[in-house]
Amino acid sequence: MTKAAPAKTEAATAGLAEKLRAGDRRALARAITLIESTKPQHAGEAEALLEALLPSSGNSVRIGITGVPGVGKSTFIERFGLQLVGAGHKVAVLAVDPSSKVSGGSILGDKTRMEELSRHPQAFIRPSPTGGTLGGVARRSREAMLACEAAGFDVVIVETVGVGQSETAVAEMVDIFLLLLPPGGGDELQGIKKGIVELADAVIVNKADGDLLPAAERAVAEYHAALGMLRAPNPEWRPPVLRCSALLGEGIEAVWETVQQHREVMEASGARAAKRAAQAGAWMWAEISDGLMRRFRAHPEVARELAGLEREVRAGRTTPTAAARRMVGLFSRD
Repeated sequence: MTKAAPAKTEAATAGLAEKLRAGDRRALARAITLIESTKPQHAGEAEALLEALLPSSGNSVRIGITGVPGVGKSTFIERFGLQLVGAGHKVAVLAVDPSSKVSGGSILGDKTRMEELSRHPQAFIRPSPTGGTLGGVARRSREAMLACEAAGFDVVIVETVGVGQSETAVAEMVDIFLLLLPPGGGDELQGIKKGIVELADAVIVNKADGDLLPAAERAVAEYHAALGMLRAPNPEWRPPVLRCSALLGEGIEAVWETVQQHREVMEASGARAAKRAAQAGAWMWAEISDGLMRRFRAHPEVARELAGLEREVRAGRTTPTAAARRMVGLFSRD
């Protein structure tokens, strides 16, 4: 490759970064596509782009939202987002779709489920496949979030696949983690993993309308009592339990007030800065782990023996420990 090619790439990356910082939505979409690309030739471009955008990022409120299937996450996010853009905010939604373990495909239907919000000039919705990533978030959600911030979006919402996978990955990239629950309580509460509830900075009982209103009020009381027996994510903040109706738009304003109160408390105690620093460290180690795994699988000797050794383990002819030791030995021989 000639020297002119890298120079041309650098110029293109700089141009893309400039357009993105100017608020060009198409540039933002292209940037996220580049960031999410799994092609090796795009890795360097994406890294250079993120380096250019980093000084312009970090100024948003980062909100993670999860909940059991059918709780109304998309309806809630659309109502929430419409209220925020109506108040003058710029809202980006990174809505993560589950990838099929069979085909690798995903539905990517969030723009149709948030039709009104997706048309608003102050909103940006980016559906991304998880690609099988644990934690219910896309592999490059962190980088996509930085790009949205650099483009001037002051509220970034990460919608996860939902309860059932480890949602720890969400807590490691947002400022506040909201858990949406149905108006049931009791048995429904038993079906929610304790670890997910412990991560929540606020619990929101949705669908508090019509015949479900009494059940929602009971659920608020039950969830409040349950949270009292769990360890709060931060000693400075006691997670509240709110109720709302995304369908009717009731209680949405109280959610935003809670987000703002949480930010004020966390900033005053220094917890917000400490959390973001810890998140950056966790992000680095995640990249190290991911990079090492890619190199491990690409190692010639490992690639040659891995499939056969895995068959030996599955057949019970060798132990997983012995097989792993051999593979690591092959990898570290160089």
